[in-house]
Amino acid sequence: MDVTIVDYKSGNISSVINSFNEVAKGKVNIEVTSDLNKIKSSDKVVLPGQGSFKSCIDGLNGINGLIDALSEFALYNKKPLLGICVGLQMFADIGYEEVETKGLGWISGKVSKINNQNGKYKLPHIGWNQINIVKDSKIFKDIENNSHMYFVHSYEFIPNDNSVTAATTDYASNIVCAVEKENIFGTQFHPEKSDKLGLKIINNFINL
Repeated sequence: MDVTIVDYKSGNISSVINSFNEVAKGKVNIEVTSDLNKIKSSDKVVLPGQGSFKSCIDGLNGINGLIDALSEFALYNKKPLLGICVGLQMFADIGYEEVETKGLGWISGKVSKINNQNGKYKLPHIGWNQINIVKDSKIFKDIENNSHMYFVHSYEFIPNDNSVTAATTDYASNIVCAVEKENIFGTQFHPEKSDKLGLKIINNFINL
């Protein structure tokens, strides 16, 4: 099986690569590339994202045909895709970080700054926080509710349809921290930085 981690120069993705390699243990081929043909022919794709919404969308747009290849993979061929952090946020129709930026439009919704209640909550939301699993998502197999995951973000994805929400976390408000829509999965937290439970989520995705 081939799992492709999309490399579009969006910050340091070495921890994502290391975690997937640790879980795969040579049984699964992990490829890190922006090669369109390799992405299209993969069994699964991972879309990481670090930095701002705009910088990540610009990174995808900077590689000719990449967004079309990803959309073909996820929307038309219905193969499993996992977005991590800004990788999840980019599923939205629109993001409001830096400037108003058009997203991928795969899951209807928007990305807005976390309402930190006039400074009562520090931004970015950084560190370990509990997740409330609200949907029997395949990537949460054998993960207990209220487990702790590692977060680093100032913006949140607000879907138009709550049925896609797989988990929330409580920080200033109820923040969507995982989504599942058919073959499309996303986590706002960083599974690659969330110790054994994070590796379990990666393993669940690989074993879908």
